[in-house]
Amino acid sequence: MSVWFAILLGLLQGVTEFLPVSSSAHLCLLQQLFPRQMEQGGGLLFDVLLHLATLAAVCAAYWPELRTLLLELARPLRRKENRPPPDRSAKRLLLLLVLGTLPLALAVLGEEWVERLSRSGLFIGIALICTGLLLFLSDYLPKGRKDLGRMGPGDALLIGLTQALAVLPGLSRSGSTVTAGLARGLDRETAVKYSFLLSVPAILGANLLKLVEAVRCGIDPDRLPACLLGMGAAAVSGWLSIRVLRSLTRRGRFSAFRWYCWGLGLAVILKDILLKG
Repeated sequence: MSVWFAILLGLLQGVTEFLPVSSSAHLCLLQQLFPRQMEQGGGLLFDVLLHLATLAAVCAAYWPELRTLLLELARPLRRKENRPPPDRSAKRLLLLLVLGTLPLALAVLGEEWVERLSRSGLFIGIALICTGLLLFLSDYLPKGRKDLGRMGPGDALLIGLTQALAVLPGLSRSGSTVTAGLARGLDRETAVKYSFLLSVPAILGANLLKLVEAVRCGIDPDRLPACLLGMGAAAVSGWLSIRVLRSLTRRGRFSAFRWYCWGLGLAVILKDILLKG
């Protein structure tokens, strides 16, 4: 894999992972457009490193919140005389994140089915159009007033279900979860914040075991420069994408990407029909 192609993949991963345009759809399309380059790619290790780079982008963007959660998790490990009092807001947020992550077990059960759908251009195109419709509807939802302190277990579970559904290629994880949050009455900033915080256990859980497997398979030192540059591109573009999405959502322009999803979805469907015809 060339260095420039690794950087391109890193940029694509960082941008599409957080903007509501479906990273899985773009990855499937790349595999169809550049099959040889993708086959010669960095393999499992490169894929895992790109995902961990996007995880680093979320951690950088929401470090104050994550630091508070980590301190609360570490509190029972400290000596009693040095142990701070419980942080109720942090404990509540941890519970909400656990509840939101539970539905991902359903996604694991349907992994083979999702793999088959990723080879269907027609399905990916339709899913992208559905993503655009979700973004379009988000503008017409009434303004919510719930912050993280007023979120309930039902809100977390529903948003978690949409995250589980978004493993389908073409459905955007951020688009689905943020829209679900807005539909449950969350204010715009909270909907985006919870969506991205919810991605942390999802990305971490999905890639830690893969990382162990990739290391066991062996690491090719010749590919490390390309992997590291791809990681850097993914981390920087992911962090910038989070900032862009937060800004657009605050200004009530979360649905700005619907046109892109509709256009790309129609193009993918037409390409699939023409190839089969």
